[in-house]
Amino acid sequence: MAELAFVGLGLGDERGLSSRAWEALRAADEVFAEEYTAVAPEGTLDRISAALRRRVQRLDRAELESERPVLEALARSSRVALLVVGDPFAATTHVALRLAVERAGHAWTYVPNASILTAAAGFLGLVPYRFGRTVSLPFPAPGFAPTSPLEQIAANRERGLHTLVLLDLKPEEDRFMTATEAFATLRARDPEARYLPREALAAVAARVGRDDAAGAFGPVDALAREEFGPPMHVVVVLAPELHFEETAALERFRRGPPRGA
Repeated sequence: MAELAFVGLGLGDERGLSSRAWEALRAADEVFAEEYTAVAPEGTLDRISAALRRRVQRLDRAELESERPVLEALARSSRVALLVVGDPFAATTHVALRLAVERAGHAWTYVPNASILTAAAGFLGLVPYRFGRTVSLPFPAPGFAPTSPLEQIAANRERGLHTLVLLDLKPEEDRFMTATEAFATLRARDPEARYLPREALAAVAARVGRDDAAGAFGPVDALAREEFGPPMHVVVVLAPELHFEETAALERFRRGPPRGA
């Protein structure tokens, strides 16, 4: 029986790896990394490879979802590690792989790390338990313009909750949806503002966990005209009413005039 270590990289570069994470990586006979759910800062995996003195094998989406490379490695090696940006089990793909590992008769261990699912709230100063269901916003495509993200945003707002909006990425094409594109996409799918009112407030968290992390806060229509620098970005559509401490925390990120000005 072999063992697969699911190792979280966190939201920055290799400096975010815990001592336990380094132990798991050094103990592994083979190390894989996937960057389709999120992407590490440039050079991170190369520096980890150099520190380990072994190649970190990159897996694309098709390879990871097939599960074949990891299961084949477990069949020939006693210890294998999978390095994941953020926290390993924030993505259902990794949970599916974990179950496949169990079905194949192998063991697994879990080395958690920071996830954008909680770090965005912390960075912006929002109350974590005031978030509703998270949504993902896909790139526009011909004949494909789902309104389900907007419907969930509206449902969260009706309950007085914030919505974390995860933005699409296609690393193999070097495409990463920006917050600016996200706002344009939301407005294009809701031209009459049925789901997202014109006065709605939102926030952007860019490159959370990195040295150049940045935030922005303001009306959706004002943020849609802004640029937020290199990826990765997430958007938070805010609840209609904010806690007074949330308001105070967000003010440092404000862009555009205050509401009612």
